[in-house]
Amino acid sequence: MGLFDKFKGHKDKVQDLAREHGDKIAGGIDKAADIASDKTGGKYDTHIQKGVDAAKDGIDKLDGEPPAGDPRP
Repeated sequence: MGLFDKFKGHKDKVQDLAREHGDKIAGGIDKAADIASDKTGGKYDTHIQKGVDAAKDGIDKLDGEPPAGDPRP
């Protein structure tokens, strides 16, 4: 069973939550990245940033809105 198998049939609810709380989720992602960076002494910052970008892109896809600065309609 995959992680998102639990969400089957709840797609609309998840999208609504992402729309409503996307900024809070993004803030949590940033906070977690800061903690990871501190714990690793900045050694893996490029990898951490890639993960942050991927997570935020996923949230943007869920909420149906393009990422900030994205020229696509």
